[in-house]
Amino acid sequence: MRSVKPSVFLVGETRIVESGLREYLRHVGAPDWQTDAPTDAEALCEVMGRLCYRSFEPGLNPNVTRVREGNAPYLANIVRVGHGSVLEHGTVNFIFADVSRVVTHELVRHRQGTAISQESLRFVRLDSLSAYIPTHIRENEAGMEIFVRTMEQLETLQRELAELFQIDKAEHFDLKKKLTSAFRRLAPIGLATTIGWSCNFRALRHVIETRTDPHAEEEIRYLFGQVFEQVRERYPNVFADYTVEMVDGLPWVKTPNKKV
Repeated sequence: MRSVKPSVFLVGETRIVESGLREYLRHVGAPDWQTDAPTDAEALCEVMGRLCYRSFEPGLNPNVTRVREGNAPYLANIVRVGHGSVLEHGTVNFIFADVSRVVTHELVRHRQGTAISQESLRFVRLDSLSAYIPTHIRENEAGMEIFVRTMEQLETLQRELAELFQIDKAEHFDLKKKLTSAFRRLAPIGLATTIGWSCNFRALRHVIETRTDPHAEEEIRYLFGQVFEQVRERYPNVFADYTVEMVDGLPWVKTPNKKV
């Protein structure tokens, strides 16, 4: 049994097709418009917001005599007034490794604005078990003994079943798949696994807020604390309104602009 902690890998993000954007800006009458957005994802959110009011520059819309300049103040206003649909255009792609099925069962509840691909234990056979050990157990010697002993017993059972059914000698993968699916029923919910999780900025803000709250489960708080650190650095204008308070050794990410 191996003790692990969740790891966050940001593997993809929205990219602007520059030729298409330039063509649209010529079409709308703002061929020289530029943005100082630090990323394409934040730039796209700004473009989608500005097209709603044709606010790339004064005069394009007769009702607009002045416009907010700069990506940071523009997105800050979007967040402040709650125009959250604009943030749905920017998408990020993560891989979360060494997260338990406790976490993935909670994470898949967030369906709007997300896409999910999870490691299949019908196909991936378990011959060793890894798990996140929560603080209350980790800091209690007797609790640690019970936790580790149980995980090691379940790990041993996976190997015994593999030996009993001679899965390595099976000629057809279909049989291996059926046996692997049967064996996984003895795997614990705390088993560390991997999940691919993609979401738009609006959904991500909501999940960060709810899953770093002190009332959330410890491991998912740890996970989304890491997520926040990465996205705050990479997309500073989308997440500029957040503050962090440490509670029980984990970050609580807060904003006055909830439910954007």
